[in-house]
Amino acid sequence: MATWAQFARSAPEMAEAGRKLIYQLGDGFGFLATVRKDGGPRLHPFCPIITGGGLYGLIGPSPKRYDLLRDGRYAIHSMPPKDVDDEFYVTGASRRIEDEGTIRAARAAYEATGGSTSDDDWLFEFDIERALLATYEPRPSWPPEYRKWAAR
Repeated sequence: MATWAQFARSAPEMAEAGRKLIYQLGDGFGFLATVRKDGGPRLHPFCPIITGGGLYGLIGPSPKRYDLLRDGRYAIHSMPPKDVDDEFYVTGASRRIEDEGTIRAARAAYEATGGSTSDDDWLFEFDIERALLATYEPRPSWPPEYRKWAAR
């Protein structure tokens, strides 16, 4: 597994393209996939936060945070831009962060992009095992160019 900073050092162009896709609407936005108690997938709208060398998420009371506590496996997928179908995807393992300094930094980074937080939110860090960037020509376009990355 790798932190966002380790991923960015290893694959800087891919990390920057992923960051742009995540933050294309201002605050981070995408989808978070978690594993339900019965082993099935669960998909959630989600606001990832890239700050301090990590990939984080502030998660309020919802099934997704209990999924992550029980089984930290996740996938995060960006939204495509308006005119092309580019996509960015990371998978790995998450863990709850309880360090107050890290929580304050993540809240500040999220609020700086226009997001709002609650005292009920828990902070999770998402370590990266694999990443995928698919880039397309303007629509209609197929096939995309795929770039893959895996932690060593």
